[in-house]
Amino acid sequence: MNIKHTFLLALLMVTSSVFAQSKHSKTSRFKSYKGLIMAGYQGWHNAPEDGAGRGWYHYQSKGKFEPGSTNIDVWPETGELKKVYQTPFVLADGSPAYLPSAHDASTVETHFKWMKDYGVDGVFMQRFVAEIRGKSGRNHFNTVLGNALKSSQKYGRAISVMYDLSGTRDSVDVPVLINDWKNLVDSMKITSQGNNQTYLYHNGKPLVVLWGVGFGDNRKYTLKDIDKMIDFLKNDPVYGGCSVMLGVPTYWREFGNDTENNPLLHTIIKKADIVHPWTIGRYSNDASYNRYSEVQKGDIAWCKQNKLDYVGVVFPGFSWHNMNPKSPSNQIPRNRGKFFWKQTSSAIKNGVEMLYVAMFDEVDEGTAIFKVSKNPPVGASTFVTFEDDIPSDYYLYLSGYAGKMLRKQVAFTEDVPLPPKQK
Repeated sequence: MNIKHTFLLALLMVTSSVFAQSKHSKTSRFKSYKGLIMAGYQGWHNAPEDGAGRGWYHYQSKGKFEPGSTNIDVWPETGELKKVYQTPFVLADGSPAYLPSAHDASTVETHFKWMKDYGVDGVFMQRFVAEIRGKSGRNHFNTVLGNALKSSQKYGRAISVMYDLSGTRDSVDVPVLINDWKNLVDSMKITSQGNNQTYLYHNGKPLVVLWGVGFGDNRKYTLKDIDKMIDFLKNDPVYGGCSVMLGVPTYWREFGNDTENNPLLHTIIKKADIVHPWTIGRYSNDASYNRYSEVQKGDIAWCKQNKLDYVGVVFPGFSWHNMNPKSPSNQIPRNRGKFFWKQTSSAIKNGVEMLYVAMFDEVDEGTAIFKVSKNPPVGASTFVTFEDDIPSDYYLYLSGYAGKMLRKQVAFTEDVPLPPKQK
């Protein structure tokens, strides 16, 4: 091969490399997770008439949705929603109770409006690998994500994709995730809508989350499968160049009882950008949280030593009695916001620079921060309500206030802020 041909080949390779890096916009209006309070967004509830063909998906229990058979423990407030569906449940006055579907664009838009109204910076959109490998689940979650992307732009909220690996099979599902990300980048243009786009960036790159890394509950996928996913998201010449956040067990650093005892876990975590420990249900009151707070301090120190960022996870309370009848209703009480604020203020005091609220719309486990009905159905199913003097939007308000406190826009306080009308 002569010198001229060698030069042209080298030039072609360099040019191809440059074009290969052009899938993502250079930046975003949200350049870093630091200073933000984000929530998880499930978006998995359906209604029979919403067009998705999924019935009362995630509302029903064991194929039935009727009094005495449901998966949800809190009932969404529906007064501001444009489209709702009549259910078999009835209110105390005998009138029918209604529920929304995440498949409807208007419902997603209202949720994003609430985020803006109360100061929640944005959400991580859940994509369940076990769902998107099938046509029905993939179509639904694509619809929800597409609507969320439009609403995030309308209301100026950050948005990011979180792949939930629960139910993922072994290495056979690695291509499912890879191909899904390629499709989102190519078809939805999720990271290429200009430098004022709303997709969340971190360390100068689009942020993608892999949730379910290193859990010690005998999952079918392995840490080596996770490693392949990270390698693709970070290093693929066309679709990579991403920052990665890993959702890990509470006791990931010490290989505690919820964690796979495998040194490879720490090797993989060090390849990521952000560590996201899942703490829901690991503590239930001040005493047990104080013990966890010491763990969190150690986690933050470990991350700093290994040049990783750390996000604090907080949740308002917990209840999944209707899904698991042996568990008590209102298992972890919200206690007028004090439980949520204890976690939030302590995390900020411990040095957390970003917060993740679990979750925005999780009614199955009673952790939702969106507006919850104070007048849920009566009958064979029990639903958790807030205390009489606590408004339905209180946890949206607290989340927004926490974001301001995180950014030092308001003074730090360990006392839970009162609802605005009670000040």
